[in-house]
Amino acid sequence: MYDSLYNEAFYEQFYRELMQLLQGPNIKTVNMGYLEREAKKYANKSKYGSHVWMSKFSSRLAPKTVYLGSPRVRLPRPLDSHIKILENAEEELKKILHLVKTLPFVHIRRQMGENDHYNPVCNFYVSVADPKNVRNAYMWANTMFDPGKRPGPEFTMIHIPEEHLLRAQILALPEYNLNIALGTDYLGEDKKGFLRQAMWRADEQGLLGLHAGTKLVTVRDPHDGRLKRYGVFLFGMTATGKSTWSCHQLGLDHSRGEKTEVCQDDIVFLTDDGSALGSENNFYVKTDVRPEQQEAMYNALVHKSALLENVMMNYKGEIDFLDESLCGNGRAVIFRNQLKVRQGKKLVGISAPSVNLPPLSETDGIIFAFITRRNTIMPFAQRLTPEQGVLAYLWGESTHSYASNPEKAGESVRIVGTDPFIIGSRGQKVNRFYDIVMKLTENYPGKVRFMMYNTGGMGEIIETTERDGKKVKKLVRKVERVPLNLMAAIQRGDLRGTNTYERGIFGTESIAAVEGRPLPEYDVRRFYSQEQIDNYLKELIEGRRKLTEEIAAEGLKPEILRAAEKAFRIERALEKTAVFVSGTAEQKPALSASWQPAVPSSRPRRPGSWRWR
Repeated sequence: MYDSLYNEAFYEQFYRELMQLLQGPNIKTVNMGYLEREAKKYANKSKYGSHVWMSKFSSRLAPKTVYLGSPRVRLPRPLDSHIKILENAEEELKKILHLVKTLPFVHIRRQMGENDHYNPVCNFYVSVADPKNVRNAYMWANTMFDPGKRPGPEFTMIHIPEEHLLRAQILALPEYNLNIALGTDYLGEDKKGFLRQAMWRADEQGLLGLHAGTKLVTVRDPHDGRLKRYGVFLFGMTATGKSTWSCHQLGLDHSRGEKTEVCQDDIVFLTDDGSALGSENNFYVKTDVRPEQQEAMYNALVHKSALLENVMMNYKGEIDFLDESLCGNGRAVIFRNQLKVRQGKKLVGISAPSVNLPPLSETDGIIFAFITRRNTIMPFAQRLTPEQGVLAYLWGESTHSYASNPEKAGESVRIVGTDPFIIGSRGQKVNRFYDIVMKLTENYPGKVRFMMYNTGGMGEIIETTERDGKKVKKLVRKVERVPLNLMAAIQRGDLRGTNTYERGIFGTESIAAVEGRPLPEYDVRRFYSQEQIDNYLKELIEGRRKLTEEIAAEGLKPEILRAAEKAFRIERALEKTAVFVSGTAEQKPALSASWQPAVPSSRPRRPGSWRWR
């Protein structure tokens, strides 16, 4: 339908001309020392000795990001904003050639990853017609490694912040390993431009790019007393807690050898042996951090090495990381070696020796954990089968919150793999994830686990009414948030094997007791009637079914569709439910009316003296 908007021959010609222009006399190749000196000229200094910059843009231009190339890389359903950019893409590309030939640029060469298999070499070019934009190169370069004699491929990023904001856009040419950012000075476009390209190219080379953090967790097994080490993958959309839990210590007993070691917080490349190749040397994180909740990240943020942007700093150089008066997306490049927690009288680093997660054969197991943030009936933890884990990857669920987006509060958000940076077929990504995890499960029985954690809460009620032809939402009852220490205890207990799970309303195993303590206060029936629960389930399943049908059109394995069909049968509100199977809608009988999820016959009241560690 949109084929006429693309001109593959023109893209090839543009790329050839661009590569020649990047050798021009207006391009200055620089080193880290040069970038540091120049960038710090335009920074303010905090009381910690760290440097702070402000940008005009403070978020990515997702609705203005388009992929130019063959059908395998194009957006499957372009928005109106995408179509407008596509219609003018050739004129904009011609203009880019003129700007690259005319404006002054600095060029820095860096390396992504540190392994023997896949290490994209990243060439970053930023226009310094406005000289303070040199900070983009400096901050981004600090997330990468020094280039070495390792395998590529070679990537290029062109950033021209000076383009007019009315023409602000991101043009990606994945088949040429090229990304271009125009009219925005947001550092996130540089970071994600390279990482998005790296995930697509990794997929092309037989790896699987994942939007996930990774860590190694060592726990003492209460059954045999042995220390055991697990690799953990943490999937999650922005603001669900992916970075928080990648760096959290979970209340482990360091005196007995237990610990968390952070590998990555954002993007990794999964291999067939269960290892994960890291991408970044240092992390680009949100700064809305509380020291009592995110100790390691806070300590890195207040270290003099932190490179901060769009945070609230007063005239004395004091920073309030929770003051979002000017910007709701304060960011910082923090250094991995400054991720530290207090143990006794010392601050101890928690970074893993390598950014890579070792293969499954070298650990006691791996856990694929999917983080969602929901506020109604979702249990705080679910133990999933491998098939259910693949569905969690497929559905990539979360919700809009009342605090962040009142107009969309309570509405579901679903992004395959919790990854908004997928290029090409999302179905192929799900199929590849299925192939890898099923093979690992077969080859290493009992060593691959799948979990879902809800970092939101339970009990929220939002009422929707009509006013002047518009839907208006009113918060009737606030959510009862999962306490941070309880979530830490849940994850700690899952690693130690001390939690209890029972079949729940979602057809999965739901958390019933944490380290021996039941959770009657979080029984969903305390918050909702059976009718309300059925309605929430119906709405959830309809959303899951709709996304499944959409992704099936891009190609999903029959095994995944059968698993989805089985999962849809938890719906009891309708006598019959339409299930999408192999491209057709079939009528399947619902479960019998007598079906009830298993619930303990009795649970003790919460002891008043109990405290989560």
